[in-house]
Amino acid sequence: MMASRKVTILDAGMGKTLYMKGVEIPPTIWSANALIVAPEVVVEVHKENIKAGANIITTNSYGIIRGELVKEGIEDRYLELNQVAGNLAKTAVADTEAEVLIAGSLPPQNGSYRPDRVMEESIIRPLYEEQVASLNSYVDLFICETMSTISEALVACAAALESSKQVFVGLTLHDDKPACLRSGESLADAIPQLSALGISGILANCCLPERISDAMPELVRADVSFVGGYANAFSHVPSDWLLDGSKRTDGGLALREDLSPSHYCEFVENWINHGANIVGGCCGTTAVHTEAISDMIATRF
Repeated sequence: MMASRKVTILDAGMGKTLYMKGVEIPPTIWSANALIVAPEVVVEVHKENIKAGANIITTNSYGIIRGELVKEGIEDRYLELNQVAGNLAKTAVADTEAEVLIAGSLPPQNGSYRPDRVMEESIIRPLYEEQVASLNSYVDLFICETMSTISEALVACAAALESSKQVFVGLTLHDDKPACLRSGESLADAIPQLSALGISGILANCCLPERISDAMPELVRADVSFVGGYANAFSHVPSDWLLDGSKRTDGGLALREDLSPSHYCEFVENWINHGANIVGGCCGTTAVHTEAISDMIATRF
């Protein structure tokens, strides 16, 4: 079990950070490309977050999705890339000699933020089981990230629980409907079903920080050990968005200009004041945000 701590700090986003460091991020395998072309930069990002105060770093496995690897003609490297992601996280922890845990990232299997693209359990359950098995020997816990429907979250969590390790889930919330997943399903409906599985944490992630603030009073009612959030810095995610789509609104998402580390910390402080005990940053945040969160917690909590 995780050591007790008043507030646990997650790391910041990976994909946008890699892009900011000059690593090519293709509209298919996204951040997973760094595992091939710039593994040393992945380690660098992990180490930056550890030094900034993160208690948990997350494997760079969000972009390792069989369907996307097929598009790049490298599906045969699925196991290898998961192992590389695990090894790079372990290398960063070893190099810093820090008491930091590694979370295995389990992503949506058919595109992020798209509840209409979530596939049937018979399709995605084996995919999650495969990734859990691939990462299991490298990680201390699993986090099912950016889940946009209750069914997707339940399937991913059930597969991760087969590892016998702690499992957290990150639910991505609707831009315009408070306390709802992107599917429109309410947190009030989602939380009891997820809690009943026996997972350790329920968080809101990769959505507007304002929506996490709205959701925190509902999240803290969950019968789990850890509740919290880690927001993205995007201005808006269109409902029909695709990373590799051809529409004008597809592709890279615009970052907000108002989410400086200090302003982001105002949201994080609000979440903690409402009962959150695990916080961090998602897409568009960096280790500078992690450091600001760590400093804020050290001085105010």
